[in-house]
Amino acid sequence: MVHAATEYLSAVPQVVLRTDEPLAPYTRFGIGGPADIYLETPSPEAFTAALRIAQERGLETVVIGGGTNLVVADEGFRGVILKLTNRQMRVEGGDAASIYVESGATLQTLVDFAVDKGLRGLETMTGIPGWTGAAIYGNAGAYGHSIEERVREVSFFDGTGLRSFNNAQCEFRYRESIFKRHKEWIIFSARLAMERGDAAELRAAADKILAVRNRKYPPTMKCAGSIFKNYLLAELPAAVAAEVPPNVIIEGKVPSAWFLEQVGAKGMRKGDIHVADYHANLIYNAGHGTARELTGIIHELKQRVEQRWGMPLEEEVQYIGFPSPAHA
Repeated sequence: MVHAATEYLSAVPQVVLRTDEPLAPYTRFGIGGPADIYLETPSPEAFTAALRIAQERGLETVVIGGGTNLVVADEGFRGVILKLTNRQMRVEGGDAASIYVESGATLQTLVDFAVDKGLRGLETMTGIPGWTGAAIYGNAGAYGHSIEERVREVSFFDGTGLRSFNNAQCEFRYRESIFKRHKEWIIFSARLAMERGDAAELRAAADKILAVRNRKYPPTMKCAGSIFKNYLLAELPAAVAAEVPPNVIIEGKVPSAWFLEQVGAKGMRKGDIHVADYHANLIYNAGHGTARELTGIIHELKQRVEQRWGMPLEEEVQYIGFPSPAHA
């Protein structure tokens, strides 16, 4: 079945196709076995054609972006991995400027583009790795701001045709969007509403944030940034909220790192997978870690917090090639 699909998929124009392709190089963790078929293209038309071919032949499909938040099983993925590498962007409009950006553009490239054009609204997201499509999918953000504040319109493929949603229809919440609940919908592009600003001031602000972020999450570190979502204070049980020191609450959120620190997460290790000794919500691959080791630490940390406070931790990472849910 895979061989037959490969023949059809390789005939689609503008695609790069490889079989038995190791997925570790496509993830920030540097972990994961091979995919039966790996396919990438900058063309939305070629992408949708390939997706339909794979699905019509009964193959499991997963769409990936920059791989920042991906954990791939050591055994790899029995199916087709697709990547849309469209990455154009441009300024639109006059005084009320907006940016058109395609999903395959890296978020950092988008931030730099906006800053250089003197457009305010994305500078706090400097240093966040990954692609723009994934940033919208997961409502990425930092320093009290999320990309939802800038999204005017999102164009996506719903499995049948191209559709567009306005901001309200995207149903953004903290690190959530409607696209995260409909993984079969693939973001193609977006329009972002921006504000005019001074390019030099925006660059200074972005550089300051980037320096802080690089100290916390060095660019060469094999990690996904924070592994777990933070908690919303208003949603915590009253007894738990009463235990949280006021000085750790940031804009209505309680860092998961605080709860993890209380259960001894800092410095934990399984093989080459380590929890940072300076940040309890940072798990990284120190060398040749495996997905089994990584999911083992994640599972243990979730258990510890559940046992101590009776509430679940929720990962920001996505899993490929695992049973659901992923276990050690």
